[in-house]
Amino acid sequence: MVIVTISGTPGSGKSTVAKLLEKKLGIKYVYSGMLFRKQAEKYNMSLEKFGKYCEEHKEIDNELDKQQIKLLKKGNIILEGRLSGWLAYKNNIKAFKVLLDTNIDTRAKRIVKREKGSVEKRKKEIVERERSEAVRYKKYYDIDLTDASIYDVIIDTGDLKQDEIVDFIIESMKEKHFL
Repeated sequence: MVIVTISGTPGSGKSTVAKLLEKKLGIKYVYSGMLFRKQAEKYNMSLEKFGKYCEEHKEIDNELDKQQIKLLKKGNIILEGRLSGWLAYKNNIKAFKVLLDTNIDTRAKRIVKREKGSVEKRKKEIVERERSEAVRYKKYYDIDLTDASIYDVIIDTGDLKQDEIVDFIIESMKEKHFL
């Protein structure tokens, strides 16, 4: 049974890497952010407003967590999400935990390329989103998102091609006997 979590900052390349990994490993990929986005739509709020709303409504995060933990326990999955690695770790689920990151300028440019807008506006949105998530995750889970100690690999995606990242992840999984 293979379980991979892909976590990281907004715009770090999580979705692209997870989709490529799905093709190479032949296991299902689930994007937990889509679950959050659907909830925001249901509440008729922007992601930014919904994130702030969630700071005072833990039940929303609890429901999303239950869905993700259930998927992790089933196995044979690549679960992408800010907390996916932490959820596996805190629930003693043996998963290969990947953390992706790069500088904010690169991340903002990637988001603009994908979703339009201006780099400066996207940078402000990233900073606010990260602030909101840091507050929620510390308050609800006692998780410090700057603590990378639980991850099996940490990759700066700034100057790497997606295929190089995926190949590195697969090689690391083999070395650590996850494949």
